[in-house]
Amino acid sequence: MPFARLAKATTPTAHIGLGLAAVGRPGYLTLDRAEALGETRTAAALRTRTHDLLTAAYAQGVRYFDTARSYGRAEEFLADWLTANPGIDDVVIGSKWGYTYTADWTIDADRHEVKDHSLAAYERQRAETAALLGDRLDLYQIHSVTPDSPALTDRALHTALAEAAAGGVTVGFSTSGPAQADAIRAALDITVDGERLFRTVQATYNALETSAGPALTEAHDAGLTVIVKEAMANGRLAQPHAPEAMRAVAEETSQDCDAVALALVLRRPWAGVVLSGAATVAQLAANLHAPLVDLDEDQLTRLAQLTENPETYWSERARLPWH
Repeated sequence: MPFARLAKATTPTAHIGLGLAAVGRPGYLTLDRAEALGETRTAAALRTRTHDLLTAAYAQGVRYFDTARSYGRAEEFLADWLTANPGIDDVVIGSKWGYTYTADWTIDADRHEVKDHSLAAYERQRAETAALLGDRLDLYQIHSVTPDSPALTDRALHTALAEAAAGGVTVGFSTSGPAQADAIRAALDITVDGERLFRTVQATYNALETSAGPALTEAHDAGLTVIVKEAMANGRLAQPHAPEAMRAVAEETSQDCDAVALALVLRRPWAGVVLSGAATVAQLAANLHAPLVDLDEDQLTRLAQLTENPETYWSERARLPWH
């Protein structure tokens, strides 16, 4: 599978990926994003920003890039960058289907995206992704599976996904919500012709939300590559919003809070790739210091006390405004 390429990488940043959720559209729900992006949110401006981030990430050893159909024009921006850099052939490209972007390049839309995990939605969005990324697509994930998602029980969809896998595209899924563990375990049970359907899982895991940890261990033990998203809790673990314990450990390690937050997740033996959601090259540079952070037992104990109840965490996330 394509992630075997990452296993051969020797740079400290090889297990950090770059997610494009924050730069493919003018609005997103990360704290302080408005300050990071400034007032100019044109497609041209965000295309340039995305390309600058991709170039900086690649130069510093990042080899996994993650996007989605619902991230505005992020797939398009990534495709343009790949076309402009034909010599870059050692990266892994992942995208997601299951949400449609509906904000029409505005920040104050009533709905920014609409969820649909049907076979028809998959077929439409698979064609849209193929038109942009073509054979550069390595991984296609169902976006934000929850225990009630029809994607977990739709056998016709499973057959279509298995056909994509037979054609060379790795099939995965991402999860969201307080019942991530239930969704992960349900997905692990899905087989087609006796073969496990999914080869990767992307889940939210951070110092505040650790409930998916045991299920991610099970997924890793079953042979899936685990990708972690929202390791900084949409900015809640970055300065200036980070809890006092996170700020204290950051000061002790002479690093920024975001590097400490990422380092905490990178320590998990099941974490194959941990995503940075940087919106600026400076944020990316700070994130990429994470492999240098060496946390001792006392620091780990203090950080463990930050964990919230999953229902509380996801309720707080739902209240974050789109900037």
